[in-house]
Amino acid sequence: MRVPVPEVVPAASELGRVHFVGIGGAGLSAIARIMARQGVPVTGSDDQDTPFLPALRELGVPIQLSYDAGHVGDVDTLVVTTAAADDNPELLAGRERGLRILPRSAGLKATMAGHDVVAVAGTHGKTTTTSMLTMALLAAGAEPTYAIGGVLAATGRNADLGSGPLFVAEADESDGAFLVYRPQTALVTNVDADHLDVWGTEEAYHAAFADFVATIDPQGAGLVLVGDDPGALALREAANESGLEVQSVGEGDGNDWRVVDVRLSGSTSTFELVRHDRRELPRVTLQVPGRHYVLDAAAALVTGLRLGHRYVDLARGLGDFTGTGRRMELKGEAGGVRVYDSYAHHPAEITGDLEAARALAGDGRLVVAFQPHLVSRTRIFGEAMGRALGAADEVVVLDVYVAREAPDPTVTGRLVADAVPLPGSRVHYLPALPDTAAELVRLARPGDLVLTLGAGSVTNAGPEVLRLLEEQT
Repeated sequence: MRVPVPEVVPAASELGRVHFVGIGGAGLSAIARIMARQGVPVTGSDDQDTPFLPALRELGVPIQLSYDAGHVGDVDTLVVTTAAADDNPELLAGRERGLRILPRSAGLKATMAGHDVVAVAGTHGKTTTTSMLTMALLAAGAEPTYAIGGVLAATGRNADLGSGPLFVAEADESDGAFLVYRPQTALVTNVDADHLDVWGTEEAYHAAFADFVATIDPQGAGLVLVGDDPGALALREAANESGLEVQSVGEGDGNDWRVVDVRLSGSTSTFELVRHDRRELPRVTLQVPGRHYVLDAAAALVTGLRLGHRYVDLARGLGDFTGTGRRMELKGEAGGVRVYDSYAHHPAEITGDLEAARALAGDGRLVVAFQPHLVSRTRIFGEAMGRALGAADEVVVLDVYVAREAPDPTVTGRLVADAVPLPGSRVHYLPALPDTAAELVRLARPGDLVLTLGAGSVTNAGPEVLRLLEEQT
């Protein structure tokens, strides 16, 4: 459901009583938490319980696990998830009463009033990079407000209200939300065509990022780009046209800040950051593996420097980062098998996470279960997804997780499974989610690493794998 953004978005303090339709999602739960901490009367509803709701209940936010017109009560404003159906009874009741109705992006914009906004955008790595930047700024004493698309392991929350002037926000491009925030400072990790069900073409998708750059305040701390990515680096021209100061970071020689001497070992990564070939800065150590996480951390570090904070403090905060929910998240270990879960659903994300998982697996094998997400994405990128999965030792492919679109019988997980460049005996197509955990347990041996991948319900397989493994011991 697309709800238009009003020309003027009031501050949260001017919204009156606010009801969230779809409060259980990562985006709306974050906004609801910040509003509640700002003193706004908040209620919400969802058709399922989610991991984001306990933290809201702890704040005393009333939450209904169903949709009903009666839940709207005497509220003044609705904030509505993009997943809401046109016939959602709460949305219909709000329209009938003439209530102010805001999409997710406008709801988040309302909470930003009075803050200096730091927006983190990009096709991949937004959640991790926003989390890393938040941890770095917390260590630097900035006390930022933050809103992230996943639970920050260090705090157990996906959002909170800080006492400082900064508001660090994950800026989602999937529905154009990132065009609403008008940040003072921004970071772009990469631009790699996705969400073509919304944008239509790769050209339109890239143009949206150029439009995002044009919304950045030229009086702020500027724009940080991961310059190794061609799509991100191409934004320098748009930034120059807007009068923004741009800093690029990456391993390539042409970057303003260079990442050098990267060392990946098991569950850790270390690197040095060099400006103009001067190695005067202390080495950074991360508690997460993978080269893509190194680049995310370096970009967060440079952004923190642009905001005026000390390198040593920012680096310490990055060293304290232990991950974000559903981003290479360790779910547990049983029977000598470690089980991880990750949100990766695009070929580039799959490649990065399998590289990190391979380092974690050590001498063990890598057993992966992948659930394609969205019919349109699978139609466009299915074969590339399969090729990326070839880095595993055993691959289980599920059917497509359908969201926002009608199913298409010609687009199934088989498209992905058939493209995996492994012997057929090591590729297993199991359309039904309930069969997945048992198959993973059958394939896994002591010492192996099991990884569940995808943005849908495959995340539920990991705990079941652990339960079955424990029963065998």
